[in-house]
Formats: sequence, structure tokens, C-alpha cells
Amino acid sequence: MLKSRKELDAELGGAARAWLDEALAEAAHDAARTTAASGTPHPEASPYASPPWELRYAAAGRHCGQENADSVRSLLLVEARAPLSSVTRLYEQGAAAERRAVLLTLHRLDLGDTALPLVEDALRANDTRLVAAAVGPYAADHLDPHAWRHAVLKCLFTEVPVAAVARLDDRARGDAELARMLGDFADERTAAGRAVPEDLRTVLALTALTAPADGGAHRATPTAAPAAPAPTEES
Repeated sequence: MLKSRKELDAELGGAARAWLDEALAEAAHDAARTTAASGTPHPEASPYASPPWELRYAAAGRHCGQENADSVRSLLLVEARAPLSSVTRLYEQGAAAERRAVLLTLHRLDLGDTALPLVEDALRANDTRLVAAAVGPYAADHLDPHAWRHAVLKCLFTEVPVAAVARLDDRARGDAELARMLGDFADERTAAGRAVPEDLRTVLALTALTAPADGGAHRATPTAAPAAPAPTEES
């Protein structure tokens, strides 16, 4: 979970707080400069021009501790009102931890759906930290149904807890196509003699819910996930 500036100030030592103050001031200055220059919050700059705060972004863990790096990097992105060119550069050139912080912050930036390629890239990765970060609020708001369903399956396949999927209850409810895909996935696992993940049953139960006119939810007849095969003498 990302920490607020107040929480960071309470945890960081004097030198780290001073470094963070300077870094955020640089980010705010860059945001103000670009706004004044164009009259818009963040005009697209050259993809090769890196403002000073981006160097601070990479160094966040070194100065504020790895346990605070995601939060510090997220604050920098928000304070800079980071444009697509910056978030793309930081994602593509960054290590996994730097990429994760970008993904965790996308929903706090004014990017519309333009950053979807970053989410799609993370969902193609096998790094579960990136997959978990990619299925946050930004993905919930912008992934189309087909891509979102495959993101849920990616979580099940890589054993990322579905609790990481933002708005899962909302988007999975009554989704018959997702239910079919989950059933196919369960069949494949069962045929291979592998256990069906409990998270799959959780999501499948959500697909069986529909939203009636009174705004509540009622359960339709669910499609049960196949049970694991019975053990044999060889197993």
C-alpha cells in the first residue's frame, strides 16, 4: 500500500526527509514550468529529454529506503503531473521496482487510456510483482472486457492473489464469458492432474451474481469448477 507524504515524514530520518523535500520541489517546479510554457498541465516533451526529478525517481530507494521507494516514486509522479513521455521513459528504462511504481500510480495521473500499453506489457511479463501492480485501478477503468478477462486469468496462472484485482466484484459480476474461460482453465488444470486454485472458485462465484434493479445482488445458478481428480495408487 502506498504511503502518504504525512506517513513518510513520520517514518523518514532527517536526511531522507530533506532529500524528499528537494525531490518533490524539483517535480513541482517542472510541472509549473511546463504549465506556464504552454498553458496546459503537461505538454508532451521530447522522449529523450529527462527533467531532474526523473533522476530522483531512480534514486528513491537509495535515499528513502526500499520499503518506502514505491510511495516516494508515486509522490514524485503525482507532484510532477507526469506526462506520458515521462511515465513511458521511466517504465521502459527502469528496473522492476521502478516499473511497479509507475503501474501503481497510473490512476492518479491525467493520462486517459494512453498508458494502456504499459499495463499490457506488464501483463505479458512473468514477474508477479508487475502483474499484481498492473491489475490495479487504472486497468479496472481502462482495459476492455476481453483484455481484463485475460488479466484475471493471468493472475490465476501466475498465482497472483485475485485480491490484487481492482473492482473485481464489479467487473466480474454476471460475466458469462469470464465464467466460460474460468471453466476451461479449470478443465485444463484438472486434466493435467493439477489442483484448481481456490481463487478461481472465488471469481467464478462472482460471475454467478447479477445486479437486480434494487441495486443489490442475487446469485444465479453457478457453473461449478471441476473437482480435482481422485488420487490413484501411483500418486
